[in-house]
Parts: sequence; C-alpha cells; structure tokens
Amino acid sequence: MIEKGIIFVIATPIGNLGDISERAINTLSEVDFILCEDTRVSRNLLNAKSIPYKGLISFNAFSESKKSKSILERIKSGENCAIISDAGTPCISDPGEYFIRLCHNNDIPIIGIPGANAAIMALSMSGFPSSSFVFDGFLPQKKGRQKKLVSLTSEERTIILYESPYRITKLIEELNSYMPERYLMVFRELTKKFEEYWFGTPQTLFESLPERTIKGEFVVVISPLSWSPNYSES
Repeated sequence: MIEKGIIFVIATPIGNLGDISERAINTLSEVDFILCEDTRVSRNLLNAKSIPYKGLISFNAFSESKKSKSILERIKSGENCAIISDAGTPCISDPGEYFIRLCHNNDIPIIGIPGANAAIMALSMSGFPSSSFVFDGFLPQKKGRQKKLVSLTSEERTIILYESPYRITKLIEELNSYMPERYLMVFRELTKKFEEYWFGTPQTLFESLPERTIKGEFVVVISPLSWSPNYSES
C-alpha cells in the first residue's frame, strides 16, 4: 500500500505501449484518481494494459488553472493522485507545471515515476554533443516565433525542438534561412511502427521533403555551432 496524500508524476509511452514500466502500472491502479490531458487517449492506454483505475479527470491547458485548487483539496484530504500526459513525461511541453508548483507551495509530497521522453530519446540517438543542450519544446506558432528563431541562431549548444506534421515543413524552411550551416536530425514517430529519422542540412532536408512522409509527431535536434559530422579521435 502507498501512503496517502501524494501526487505521482508518471511517464507513459510515446508510442510503443510496451514501454510503460511495471511500477507505473501498479501505481496507476492504486491511486484514487488520475489527471490526464484527454480522457479518451488515457482510457485507451489503461484498457490496453488492463490497468484498473478509479477515476479519470480531464486536466489540460484550458482547465488546469480552474481545477487545480479543488484537486489540491482532495489530495490534502488524503487521496492519492497521478498526473499523466497523452504521451511521454508529464509537465514537459504539456499541462501540469502550474499544478506541480501549487503542490510544492502546499507541501504536498511529489513522487516521479520515470519513463519515455521524446526529447531525451532523440538526443541520445542523434550523435550530437549531449553533455549540455537546450530544449525549447514547440516554437510559438505566430507571435514571437521569428524572435525565438533569431535568439537560437547564437545558441552554441545542441537544440531540441518539437513540431507537428502541420508545421514541420515550415520549420525546416525557417532553419534553412536562420541557421543553414547547422545539421539536423529529424525524428518521426519515435518508438512506433513507422519510426524513422532524417539527417542533413536544413537545405538538403527541405529539398527532400516532397519525397518523404509528413505524418505523426516530430522531434528536431539541431547540431551545435561549429559541429562537423566527420568524426575524429584526435
């Protein structure tokens, strides 16, 4: 039995359902309720892994600020809660950051149960320097997008971005304009059946896009300044 009045931050698979841990399954089956982005997506995962659960609460960017205080009171009264995202590690480019800070401010114990994370998976597969890097999630869709791209041009470390299939072409075209000298590793559908990755300069990748499948979720890893793909032991 787990103690009472705890919030569990639980990572879920980013595609392959086999990537969920036994500890995550056990905890999800024991907590009093689960906060999730989309109840339909989370219900599919729970049912697919035969995880018994007591309750699902939709908890997304639109409802987080409204629901956080009432959920906090339930935890204070002794109920245990888990927070999950549709895919991957919660609160990373996903709802939950405000709620977790609220829990800290109210001395609510927080326990993390690690698992899949698309950004770290892509970084480890990229071959780019990884001892220091920048994760910027999704760039602004409109306001502030160009300003953010300009600021990234002087970033010397490896950069990791998320992008949707609707804007990946635009992003690669923008990277060709703002940082044409860098190299990219573009990952599509990580851990899923049609997982693939593309390597090259922004220009070569942009020119090849008409021949590629533009579906699913993307992670774009950008090489550091002055990085070369020619490995040397010296």
